[in-house]
Amino acid sequence: MVLWMIKQSMYPLLPPHGSLPGLIDTDLDGFLRRLRSESNALLWAGLVFASIMFISTPLLTVGLPLPACLLRGRTLALHTERIIAHPWYPLRQSMSVVRLAAGMCWGADPAVRAHFRLPPYPPDPGTFRQA
Repeated sequence: MVLWMIKQSMYPLLPPHGSLPGLIDTDLDGFLRRLRSESNALLWAGLVFASIMFISTPLLTVGLPLPACLLRGRTLALHTERIIAHPWYPLRQSMSVVRLAAGMCWGADPAVRAHFRLPPYPPDPGTFRQA
């Protein structure tokens, strides 16, 4: 349930556009599993909290008492635009965590890198160690 909620808060941030793949076209499940195992508890808790904020605030941004996962099309895009530029700083800042994680996944995807004529990243050597 937590991964589903995080994905629902990330997908609208990087939608597909023309031939440019969106976040939905990446291996977001695999990325989130790796992020959860390799990050510290504070980062993961921040991502979960920010996702809850994204899902639960359409009343503040678009005036609809629905969770963001039920919004579609222009309404979802408007909610996304307004929450990342919201005047209440803690809400706006919490979206930075979601945007950071979404961008890390999207930017490392081979199809996205190919679109920008960049070579794919080499395989992860698996040498990361938490201190």
